[in-house]
Amino acid sequence: MEVREIEGLGPAERAALFERDAGIEAVREDVRDIVDRVRDEGDVAIREFCREFDGVEVGNLDVTDAAERAHESVDDDLLSAIRAAAENVREFHERQLPADWREDFDGRELGRRFRPLDRVGVYVPGGTAAYPSSALMGIVPATVAGVDHVVVTTPPAEELNPATLAAVHEAGADAVYSVGGAQAVAAMAYGTETVTPVGKVVGPGNRWVTAAKAEVRGDVDIDFLAGPSEVLVLADGTADPTFVAADLLAQAEHDDHASVVAVTADPDLAEAVVDEVERRLPDVARRETVEAALDNDASGVFLARSMSEAVLFAEEYAAEHLSIQADDDEALLDRIDSAGSVFLGPYTPVAAGDYASGTNHVLPTGGGARRFGGLSVETFLRSTTVQRLDRDALEGLSGTITTLAEAEGLDGHAESVRRRFE
Repeated sequence: MEVREIEGLGPAERAALFERDAGIEAVREDVRDIVDRVRDEGDVAIREFCREFDGVEVGNLDVTDAAERAHESVDDDLLSAIRAAAENVREFHERQLPADWREDFDGRELGRRFRPLDRVGVYVPGGTAAYPSSALMGIVPATVAGVDHVVVTTPPAEELNPATLAAVHEAGADAVYSVGGAQAVAAMAYGTETVTPVGKVVGPGNRWVTAAKAEVRGDVDIDFLAGPSEVLVLADGTADPTFVAADLLAQAEHDDHASVVAVTADPDLAEAVVDEVERRLPDVARRETVEAALDNDASGVFLARSMSEAVLFAEEYAAEHLSIQADDDEALLDRIDSAGSVFLGPYTPVAAGDYASGTNHVLPTGGGARRFGGLSVETFLRSTTVQRLDRDALEGLSGTITTLAEAEGLDGHAESVRRRFE
């Protein structure tokens, strides 16, 4: 890792930084075949893919009972942590619930009401690994929204990780199935003999999962297409380089293709961050993954000519996670609109949002924050507008309605108004 000046970045370097994607095209054709087979063959295809991709002979795909019993296999400290995190996530998302409303606009009674989706599917990465946090982030907002039936899929293993299953149960899932990858997304989208179909599929996963979401989109709704995880630390000369380096290394643990970036206008801080990363690198866990992420073309420590240039860089990057470690972090935040989740100050590591502060960690990547936000209660709601007009209100609008309807050649629309006054 080395310091690079923003001013000197060439077109190819800028493209690598600002045109990141989920990398799904390389697997799209194979994923299409998987999705088609699950849609056509159901459980038979799922079991075959479990053998082929996971090396597991799956008996009963429905593991809801195992999830309900999982707390018996989890130590007390871990179970307490899961419950505390779930409560924080629930409390934050309850604040997002919108209220129905009706108001009078001179005889036009207008309003909006919100209702939860009927059935949703949440993909939870897992298998032999434990991702209880992902279970909480996907399931809790759905239950807060009032979704009637929450389906969870998580990759199979000879012994499913009890921490993930315990979190799934604590979060409030209604059904849990032992199936992962693209085949899990297909199963939730179209249903099988065992897996009940849903109307929307959400949750993070690898590029096979993401490609499958792209493939089923249109037949069902999805949250968004997320790629490898990413962090951008925007720092001034007051930042502690050990904190900045720690946040970069933490994010680099996720994936070979994770993007980890720091940007500052202070050359001493930039060099100190690089030095700290290099100093700690030999001792980090998952060193091979971390080194690959640090070498990613979309990663690096960047030196700006001013904090204004650094802010513009951060806004264009539109990071999944934006950490602002600066003397006047609120002023910098006011100048940035595009970020999945923002972490203010030296004592707000991204890991806090990943696990326990209460905000959601399912967030847009690859610049998606320029267009949409992360998973929330609204993800699981649909809205309906409501209106009631009295006679005087309709009469006041009649000229506007009939003129516009006739301009569009829709005489029936105009006549539906006139008839009411004959």
